[in-house]
Amino acid sequence: MQIIQKLSDMIEEELNDAEKYIRCAMNYKEERPALAQAFAKLSAEEMGHVAILHEQVAAIIAEYRKEHGDPPEKMQGIYDYLHKKHIEHANEIKVMQGLFKG
Repeated sequence: MQIIQKLSDMIEEELNDAEKYIRCAMNYKEERPALAQAFAKLSAEEMGHVAILHEQVAAIIAEYRKEHGDPPEKMQGIYDYLHKKHIEHANEIKVMQGLFKG
């Protein structure tokens, strides 16, 4: 399932961008509030992209299960590992976003 790997890579890129933007927002919060708000908005938009991509991964997996049954154990293990990693990263970003909002 190369498409899941591709989507997983894209999710990671979106998470990295969301983190980059929220860090910038926090750095400029006092000095340039309007710029900080723009960065916070960009971070939130990137998290929206993450959700869209994740929905597609879930749909592909559901489609696979419907047609073929459970995915091979190795494939499921890799997905579970990457999914956990993405969730942890997303939670860290959400904490930073919450701190920014105050």
